[in-house]
Amino acid sequence: MELPPDEVAERARRIRLLLTDCDGVLTDGSLYYATDGERVFEAVKVFHIHDGLGLQLARRAGLKVGIISGRTSLPLAERARELMVDYLYQGVEIKLDAYEQVRAAEGLRDEEIAYIGDDLPDLPLMRRAGLAIAVADAATEVRQCAHVITQRQGGRGAVRETIELILKAQEKWDALIGQYGE
Repeated sequence: MELPPDEVAERARRIRLLLTDCDGVLTDGSLYYATDGERVFEAVKVFHIHDGLGLQLARRAGLKVGIISGRTSLPLAERARELMVDYLYQGVEIKLDAYEQVRAAEGLRDEEIAYIGDDLPDLPLMRRAGLAIAVADAATEVRQCAHVITQRQGGRGAVRETIELILKAQEKWDALIGQYGE
């Protein structure tokens, strides 16, 4: 259901809130486990630096940002804190419930929300969001549901690519990057 570029830009201009999954979107989807001999725990979660700066730029441009993850992770909590993410939901079984809570808290309509996903639990949110984005390596069903499919894979700058698309459509990108000089 990919849309033509002009329709994508029209939808992107309305966006006030960007929500994203974590594993497979902010990360490449790999899970790393370690043990200390008694306990097994998630040892590492790898985030792409471009996505982090993209989320900071989105916030500077006035967008609210949030992460909705089916898993619970201390590394994700720390990364969200560092980036001053507005909303973080972890260990969420039904992601649409978290989506509804954020939508209501912000007083937004579905068409003002973008969602980035990669796998089947993301489909209900993508069907509701005004701009549904699938990362390049998303499940087939997710790509079929998306208005936009990124060129980049999850954990490899797909979130930044999405943010650039939205902020360029809103004519905010050039002013934001102007602070870095020419």
